[in-house]
This record gives sequence, C-alpha cells and structure tokens, in this order.
Amino acid sequence: MDDIQNILNAMIRTAVDPQTAAIAIAVIGLNIHFGYTGLINIGQSAFMLLGAYGFAISITQGWPLVVAVLVGLLVAFVFALVLGVPTLQLRGDYLAIVTISAAEIVRYVGRSVGYESLFNLTGGAQGIPGSQYRSSFTSLSFFGSGNTVVWEFNYHDVSDSPLLRLVGWLVVIGLIWLAVRVGAGKAGLEGAARGIAVVGLTLLTVLLVFFLAPVGQQNTGVDGWWFTLVTWVIVAISLALVLGLTHSPWGRALKGVREDEDAMRSLGKNVFAIKMQALIIGGLFGAIGGMMYVLPATVQPDALGRNITFFAYTALLLGGAATIWGPVLGTLIFFVGRIAIIAIANTYLSSDQYINVMNGQQTSQFAFIVVGVALMLLVIFRPQGILGDKRELRFNV
Repeated sequence: MDDIQNILNAMIRTAVDPQTAAIAIAVIGLNIHFGYTGLINIGQSAFMLLGAYGFAISITQGWPLVVAVLVGLLVAFVFALVLGVPTLQLRGDYLAIVTISAAEIVRYVGRSVGYESLFNLTGGAQGIPGSQYRSSFTSLSFFGSGNTVVWEFNYHDVSDSPLLRLVGWLVVIGLIWLAVRVGAGKAGLEGAARGIAVVGLTLLTVLLVFFLAPVGQQNTGVDGWWFTLVTWVIVAISLALVLGLTHSPWGRALKGVREDEDAMRSLGKNVFAIKMQALIIGGLFGAIGGMMYVLPATVQPDALGRNITFFAYTALLLGGAATIWGPVLGTLIFFVGRIAIIAIANTYLSSDQYINVMNGQQTSQFAFIVVGVALMLLVIFRPQGILGDKRELRFNV
C-alpha cells in the first residue's frame, strides 16, 4: 500500500505542478485555433517559445516585470500576423505544414550561435537560466519562505488503514465521474446551475485528494506554491475569457467558419479576418503559457519544441475539442497518466523487489508507448474526447 501511496503522491504533485498549468493555458489557446475555428496549427510551441523569450530577455535587460509580459505578448502578436497573412488562405493540411515549419524555424533561430549579438540574448542551445529572470516574479510572493502542506488535516490524523484510503479514492473516482457527466450536460443541469455544480464538485474532489495524498512544497521556491497559485489562477481566468468569447456572436462566427467557410462568406462575413483574430488570440494564450512554463525552469529552445505541440494536441483530443473544460481535463489526464505509468513501471518493472525488466530510461519510453496506444483507442472509439460532442467534429479543413 505504501508503494501505491507514493505513486499517488507523485501523480498529485504533477497535477498541481505549475508547468502542467502552463501547458493547460497553451492548450486553451490551441482549442481556439483547432476546436472552435478549425485551424490545424501545429506550431503552438512557437508562440510559447517566443512569449518565453520576449519575457526572459526583457527582464535580463533590466526591464520591469509588467513590461516584460507585454513584450512577450507583443512578440507573439507580431508572429501571428507574420504567420497568418500569407498562410490563412491555405487548406488545413497545408496550414499544418506551414505552421510546424514556422515553429521549427523559431526553434532553430533560438539555437543559433552564428550571430554573437543573438547568442548573447538567447543563450543558444543552452538557453537562458531561470535564475536570471525568476527573481522579479518570486519577489512578488507574499507566501514567505519554508514549506507548506496544502491541508494539514489528512488521513494520518484519522487512520492509516488501507481501507480508508481505498474508500477515499473510490469516492474521488465517483466525484470525477459525476463532474464529467455534469460538464458534458448529461445530468439534467443547464446554464449557471451546471457551471456551479462543476465548480463545486471540482473543489470537493481537490480537497478530498489532498486529504488522501498530502503534498508539501516550498512556499516561494522553484515549483513552489506561489508559482502554482499564480499559474492555476491564470488557467481559471483563461477559461472564463474563453467561456465569454465563445458564447458571444464572435464565438458563433468561429464555429461558422469551422463548419462552412463558403456559407459564412455568403453571409458577408470576412472569413480571413475571423481566422486571423482566432490565430492571434490563441497565440497570445500560448505566449502566456510559455512565460509560465519557463518561470520554474529555463528558456531552452528544445524544451519548447514540436513535442510540446503534440502533447498539447493529445491533451486537447483527450479532453474534447471545442469544449470549455476539455483542455484542462485533457492536460491533467495526459501528464498525470504519464507520470503514473512511469511511477508504476519504476516501482514494479524496474525494481529488484518485484520484476526488473527495464531501466529508468526505458520506463519513460514505455509510458509514451502506453499513452500512444491509449490515444489510438480514444480516436477509434470516442473521437470527440471525454467531454466532446460528435457534432463539434465537422471541421471544414
């Protein structure tokens, strides 16, 4: 049971990790591109990397934090314009080729060492260490120093019985299942009542999870609670913004472009302008995600390469495209599930105590194999994702 508890603790740490939240923000932006507008953008990592570079370089040059954030957003905005003007007239498959090529160009420029002035700004392949730009953010923390457990009252204060934890995790699974049903509109609730129910069930689930797996972290250090709080608050704000945008006339125009561009043109709508707006807004979400992703880490171009875009698409497909909660749910399932597979393999398949059939590097590769097979099964048997609707898959691409 202790091995299982350690695996669960690792999963919870990954679930609340600020970098998980940062990817969720980028997936929310990708949802605007692909889910609501039907743009097959395979270059979301470029928006993340440019936002991170704009943010980090501005701070290393002595600019204030707020100005650095605005610079990161401005760089992503300009990139969206440069990318969108010549490419948004293309069909979906050609757009995918162009965007992944543009993302690779950005990555290789970041790695470049041929120009000394550029290398001094980006650090080349080694990137910009977080210690050079992180202090301006950590200095805003009001959490102080030391370590904190989210909920001091946990299962240790009640009983160490495995039965208690087993029942608790079964209740968690039940609450998650109920929240998913409510979020998918299958519980007879609509409108504000549905949203309140989802939020309430989510908070109750989170509290119970921390009761069963008490996780402690530094208050303000790298990956600390200060980073965690800010990133997840930004996730909540992003969801609220997307909810408002997609329920507005502009959001209905996005869906119209996704389903039938010619019909939208016949109604006098400027399809190119709508696509450009979607590309810019989704790209800005990606830039914010990139800034938050590198705060506890390093601005390293290969760390924000094409694999991040593929992770984002996997998370979006898991949760459900063109849904509000799908990007966050899919991101949590993807990263938490991957960590769970690695932890289980390390515990039971890479240990002399049980079966030693693979090493640590192989367990990480094994996790990607399992995730890939799971994604294939999902696409075959539930292509709309966990929260998605089959009607939302009618993309004109």
